[in-house]
Amino acid sequence: MPQQVPQDAGSGARRTLVSGGSGFIGSHLVARLLERGDRVTVVDDLSTGRRANLPEEHPRLRFIEATVKDAIHVFGPGERFDEIYHLAAAVGVQLVLEDPIRSIETNVEQTSAVLRFATRCGPEAGPARVLITSSSEVYGKPPSAEFCEDDDVLYGPTTVLRWSYAQTKAIDEYLGLAHHARLGVPVVVVRLFNTVGPRQVGSYGMVLPRFVAAALRGDPLEVYGDGTQSRCFCDVRDVVEVLPRLLEQPRCHGRVFNVGSDEPISIGDLARLVIQTLGSSSEIRHVPYASVYPDGFEDLHRRRPSLERVRTAVNFRPGYSLRQTIVDLASSLREGLSAGEGIR
Repeated sequence: MPQQVPQDAGSGARRTLVSGGSGFIGSHLVARLLERGDRVTVVDDLSTGRRANLPEEHPRLRFIEATVKDAIHVFGPGERFDEIYHLAAAVGVQLVLEDPIRSIETNVEQTSAVLRFATRCGPEAGPARVLITSSSEVYGKPPSAEFCEDDDVLYGPTTVLRWSYAQTKAIDEYLGLAHHARLGVPVVVVRLFNTVGPRQVGSYGMVLPRFVAAALRGDPLEVYGDGTQSRCFCDVRDVVEVLPRLLEQPRCHGRVFNVGSDEPISIGDLARLVIQTLGSSSEIRHVPYASVYPDGFEDLHRRRPSLERVRTAVNFRPGYSLRQTIVDLASSLREGLSAGEGIR
């Protein structure tokens, strides 16, 4: 159990809590919030995040190593936050399949704890604004080529663990929207689509860092299936720039937004782009799904978001090209290698 850590009273800067703030997306968001001038508290149990992703010393950054559920009980008396960004979650389908119990409990219990805390920790003991990061997995396996926020969803049977992640994230959304509708908590839900970029690693099945790491080593890039399945990849720096803008707009509260890119690329073409961009000598090797995932695993052939809602709300326009993201991700992986972390 972490020791009680009082928050610096400081000036009138915005007080922000980020759960999962030392992870890939969370650490980029923390950097953005510090740049904005916020006083940021990061809560992370380091199960998948890394303390090295955050500054060692910063006058407006406080780090607490704990789950959100535990941290809430040790905050100082009268702790107040203007905004909460809830990013703490199980990461990636591979982790969900390896440890489904912890993944399910993490997603649902931590979100519930954050929302209960948010009802009383805002300014003047009112609710804080809360942004919940959900996932494109919530859509399940819809028949449409483009995913819209109000689409019906269809999941596989409960005997296929692959769908447990989607359903826990859907429950997170229900919890957030119910707290908004019934208790007046200003909640925004964002469904992220294949966020990529510097600091991301392939340890949990993420395809782009896995490809880039293999290309840097000169190893074969393993493409699961025939490689015709397509995804839309958005740079993390574009993603974290839009999250605070969504949360600060009252008209966005109580709503769900897709956030990502809407430019699809096949996984086979992605592998070729990585090899070309990095000048790698790697080859491409096709691997059957059955040799990577358990029997009954289902993959979607395509996943493309409609961005009409987020464009209308805050004029969201991703700026980083996929080629630039690959270059910058490769640089961050090389830096990790020079720091003795290896290219995973």
